Amino acid sequence: MGFDLVQISTVAQSLEQFGAAYERRIFTDDESRYARSSGALVAQRLAARFAAKEAVMKALQLAETGVGWRDIEVVKQASGDCEVALHGRAAEAAQVAGAEQILLSMSHDGDYAGASVCVVFAPPGNGSL
Repeated sequence: MGFDLVQISTVAQSLEQFGAAYERRIFTDDESRYARSSGALVAQRLAARFAAKEAVMKALQLAETGVGWRDIEVVKQASGDCEVALHGRAAEAAQVAGAEQILLSMSHDGDYAGASVCVVFAPPGNGSL
């Protein structure tokens, strides 16, 4: 299980100060595209995705593995739900750990965005994500 809470105004300040470089370092092209599809909610949407990335790092214990921010992606589904997609080192680490499924819940209100992640692990000896 992993949880993270992000102050939206901090993300807005980073966007203002560092612009596209900040976005490219942390978020995938699809995450940025989705966040920018609603001009008024850019910082909120990016803050929720940042919280989700942190929550995944905590749930999978990836802090010391050299996983990049863009290796963890929040994907908006046609249904409106969001799912986690792992790439590169994050995907490798999840597979080695035996992760079968990653459940995600995100929300934002006021000046805060939060995310909870629950990882379902395969019983020893079974397949993985």
